[in-house]
Amino acid sequence: MSLAIDPNEIEPEDIGEKQAVLEMDHEEAIEHVREVCLEAGFGIPVEFSPSELLNEKVDADRDPYYVLGACNPEMADRALDETMRIGGLFPCNVIVWEEEPGRQRVYHLSIMKVARLLGVAPDSEEWASIVEDTGELVEELFSTLDAVEKRV
Repeated sequence: MSLAIDPNEIEPEDIGEKQAVLEMDHEEAIEHVREVCLEAGFGIPVEFSPSELLNEKVDADRDPYYVLGACNPEMADRALDETMRIGGLFPCNVIVWEEEPGRQRVYHLSIMKVARLLGVAPDSEEWASIVEDTGELVEELFSTLDAVEKRV
C-alpha cells in the first residue's frame, strides 16, 4: 500500500504537534493538564486510560497512559459547518504518558491540520481561520502549563 503523503516529509508544525514534560506523578499530571485545558477553553467530554484497559484485558503491563478528549464547542461547531467528516477525528486528544516515575509527557496534535493534510477538510479561508483559532487555544494550553514543566 502506498501512502498519499510521505510521513518523513511531515514536520511537527504541519500537524500542530505540541509536547511538554511535567515533573510530577501521573495522577497529578492528569489533573494539572485537565485544569489547564479548562482554563484554555477546552471542555473534556471524554477521558480514559488505554493502559488500564489493556493491562486488564490482555495483561499488557503498560505504563500509565491517559487520554483527555478535549473539545472547544465553538471550534467544533465551526468545523462541522465546513465538513461533517471532521467528526471522525473528534475530540482533540491531549495525551499524558509516564516516561518514568515522576516524569510525564504531554502530547497533542492538531486534528484540524491533520484533517486538511488528509483531504477531509476543505482548503478554504474559513478552514484556515479554524486552524488558526484552534492553534491559538492549543498555544495557550501549552504556554500555561505552569513552571513545574519543562518544554520540549
